[in-house]
Amino acid sequence: MRVRKQELGTRNIAGERVEQRRKAIGMKQKDLLTQLQVRGIDLNASGLSKLEGQLRSINDYELVALADVLGVTINWLVGQED
Repeated sequence: MRVRKQELGTRNIAGERVEQRRKAIGMKQKDLLTQLQVRGIDLNASGLSKLEGQLRSINDYELVALADVLGVTINWLVGQED
């Protein structure tokens, strides 16, 4: 598993959990990107990497799609549930 080289940013609060859940279910970034594109979210690998590193903001419709693809609630993604 690759280790993050850069410190987490402060542009969102869900990115760290997106990465955590994605890895927990054994999903690669490219697979997540494909599932997001099926749901109408146009995001590239760089954008997803920045999102997970909290260096990019997340739109509400992206948050909904991420929760759906990852099988979690929005509240979990934003740290309101364990």
